[in-house]
Amino acid sequence: MFDIYTIIFLALAVFIFLRLRSVLGQRTGRERPPYDPYSARDAVRTPANDKVVALPGRPAPDAAPRSAEPEEPADRWKGIAEPGSAVATGLDAISRADPSFEPNHFLVGARQAYEMIVTAFAAGDKRQLKELLGREVYEGFETAIDGRVQRGESAETRFVSIDSVDLIGAELRGKSVQVTVRFVSKLISATRDRAGNVIDGSADKMTDITDVWTFARDSSSRDPNWKLVATEAGQ
Repeated sequence: MFDIYTIIFLALAVFIFLRLRSVLGQRTGRERPPYDPYSARDAVRTPANDKVVALPGRPAPDAAPRSAEPEEPADRWKGIAEPGSAVATGLDAISRADPSFEPNHFLVGARQAYEMIVTAFAAGDKRQLKELLGREVYEGFETAIDGRVQRGESAETRFVSIDSVDLIGAELRGKSVQVTVRFVSKLISATRDRAGNVIDGSADKMTDITDVWTFARDSSSRDPNWKLVATEAGQ
């Protein structure tokens, strides 16, 4: 037999169950499955009648296309190249391939390289030249140095001044970035024979020199160093 307290508790339990059922409702089998936060990473699906599946981060098929690159200011290379010139166009191409390229910084390095290379050539320092020159240019310098040694000659070069360093060419050939620079300088340069007599140039007379050099580097390489790949006498 149930006592009065048992009957009261049973009645109370039935009452609470009925109230919860009316508030929460009943499961019908049509409920949406619980949200899975990881499933949203896989794909964003379009309606069932559209077979296109847009991957996360990509614009929807009907979205307006965005400009690939912002337009560069017309005077981007002010002081280096005239707007619309071949040099400016080349610099634009180089900058896209190598965003770290900065012309003014490059010209500072080119000036230092110019002085180092001219001095190393006069001293016959092939080890230093090999680090600064492209293969073909190095072979030409090496041949000249070896010939000088065989003849018993020596060279001496002293910079009086470097008057101007101008960027006159810029080009992207495949992955090769090539920049051409005109150097105008004043040198005292002389070549002596075995006896020490000056046979070329002058040991005390200054000469105006114009050189046009092309430097190159691989834009896909982690090596930031440039090498001299072509030389010619300028006017």
